[in-house]
Amino acid sequence: MKRVQRLVWIALLALLAAGGIVAAWRWLEEPAGQLAHIAQFGDNPTSLAMHLYVPPRLAARPAVLLALHWCQGSGPDFHATTRYAQLADRHGFIVIYPSVTRASRCWDVHSPAALTHGGGSDPQGLLSMLGYVMQHHPADPERVFVTGHSSGGMMTQLLLGAYPDVFRAGAAQAGVPFGCFAGAEEWHEPCAQGQVTMTAQQWGELVRQAYPGFTGRRPAVQLWHGTADDGLSFRNFGESIKQWSNVLGTAASPAATAQDVPRRAWTRQRYVDARGEVRLETYRGQGEPHNFRMSEETVMGFFGLDR
Repeated sequence: MKRVQRLVWIALLALLAAGGIVAAWRWLEEPAGQLAHIAQFGDNPTSLAMHLYVPPRLAARPAVLLALHWCQGSGPDFHATTRYAQLADRHGFIVIYPSVTRASRCWDVHSPAALTHGGGSDPQGLLSMLGYVMQHHPADPERVFVTGHSSGGMMTQLLLGAYPDVFRAGAAQAGVPFGCFAGAEEWHEPCAQGQVTMTAQQWGELVRQAYPGFTGRRPAVQLWHGTADDGLSFRNFGESIKQWSNVLGTAASPAATAQDVPRRAWTRQRYVDARGEVRLETYRGQGEPHNFRMSEETVMGFFGLDR
C-alpha cells in the first residue's frame, strides 16, 4: 500500500512540476471510471447536486449526456439502475447525473422561471454542470444530449423546448409535454391524469414562446411511454407527439411503423420532416407500466452515441 501511495504522489508531483496544477486537481476529483461528486460547478440557484462519470477511455472529442432521475430519486440512483455508464465505457462519452435536493426530489417543470429560456431555476444549475464539463474536458458542444425517466422525462422535454440551442437531441421516457405542468405549485394532477389536451398548434406555441428569438435547428426528440402507466397517463404520450411533430415540422402521421422494436410489445414509429429526415421517434409499450425496463442502447442509437 505504501508503495502505491508513493507512486500516486510521484505522479501528482510530476503533474505539478509540469505546470499541471489544475489538471492534477481534476484527476483527484474525477477518478476515471467512477462516479464523482462535483461540489462546485457554477451558478446553481436551486442547490442541485452534480455527479459526473468520465470513462477510463475518453473519446478525443467526447459527447456529453445529461441523465435525469425520477421523483424521489437521485443522480447516483440513475447511475446505478441504468446502463449509460457502461455504454460510456464502450463509446467514450461523458455522463452527468444531477440530483434534485429539495424534499420532493422532483424537477421543476412548472415555474415560469424553468419554462423560460434563461429564466433560472433547475435548468440554470443543469446548464452550469454542462459548462463545467466543457471547461474541464475536451467535450464537443455540438453533441450534447439529454434523457430522463418520469420527472426526468418531463425535464428532458422542458430542456429541449427552452434550450434548443444547447441540445442536439433528447429522449424522454414516461414524461409529459412541455408546459403541461405550468402554473402548478409543483405537482399538476390534471396533467398527470392526462386531462390536459390541446391542438398541435397550441402545444407547439408553448414551446416557441419559451425562446421567442430562436431561429436555429431544433433538437430531435425520442418519446417512450407504456399504455398501462398509472403514474403519468399514457394520454400524455399522444399530446407530446402532437407537440413535437408541430415544433419539428414533421407530418402528423408516422412515415414508418415497426412492431416488437426494440423488444416484444413495443411499437416504434418514425416521423419525418419535409426533407425526409427522422426528427421524431416514438415507442409505445403495450401493457407496459410507468417503471418499464429501459432500452439504453436504443437511446444511444438515436443519439448516434453508439458510433
